[in-house]
Amino acid sequence: MRVAIQGIKGSYHHIVAEQYFGKNIDLIECLSFSEMPILLEEGKAEVLIMAIENSIAGAILPNYALIDDYNLSINGESYLPIHHNLMVLNGQKIEDITEVYSHPMALLQCHKFFKEYPHIKLIEDKDTANVAKRIHDNQLKGVGAIASTLAAEIFDLTIIAPGIQTIKDNATRFFILSNEAVKRSLSANKASIKFITSDDSGSLASVLTILAKHHLNLSKIQSMPVIETPWKYAFFADFIFNSYADYYDALEEIKDKVETLKVLGEYTKNKE
Repeated sequence: MRVAIQGIKGSYHHIVAEQYFGKNIDLIECLSFSEMPILLEEGKAEVLIMAIENSIAGAILPNYALIDDYNLSINGESYLPIHHNLMVLNGQKIEDITEVYSHPMALLQCHKFFKEYPHIKLIEDKDTANVAKRIHDNQLKGVGAIASTLAAEIFDLTIIAPGIQTIKDNATRFFILSNEAVKRSLSANKASIKFITSDDSGSLASVLTILAKHHLNLSKIQSMPVIETPWKYAFFADFIFNSYADYYDALEEIKDKVETLKVLGEYTKNKE
């Protein structure tokens, strides 16, 4: 299985890839989300692991756009508890550290910890594990990384402050994506759709009423501007259901209430 991730070995995407598919995978490392769908188009990857939202920082809106623009299919989801750790070269102490690099999301989630250390400058970088690798490869003193325990193990760094995220119950949701057409799955109990409502008053409320009438539990709704039409919005929604027939009937009824409807994926709900 050729699995593309954002980041390198030791990143949180790497952890999800191994938890979902096992360790016997061909890992393809990417330093940006935008290059990932191209790997599917070129046949270099079979699936993508892509973060879509975090319990603290919220939705990653550009990734919704990538899924839509490249017609990616959601094959599954995974929730990963995020435990950020401050790591440095062996022998270094926090008093020795003047700069800490990490992904902007990681820095945001750990800002409270660093208020106690005003001498440390926080600097944004592309990937958590990539910083850990750079510290190891270049034997950088005075520099720290915020990354996973797996990154510390792989790159032989010392964790001098474990679990520094501001909110301890911090988790990220990841999508497992492919470029195959969405397959109907009678065993599915969760689905993701995109729809654009009409300009009629109460059109969004009508859609939500239909979902409730057919016993579908809305778990997420996210609006995104329709670039080609100013002040018009598309909605990305996730919902959970017990009956596939209820889900199917709801979609059939919604079709008459919206301008466009696109099923992004049908899959099994993952434990949060």
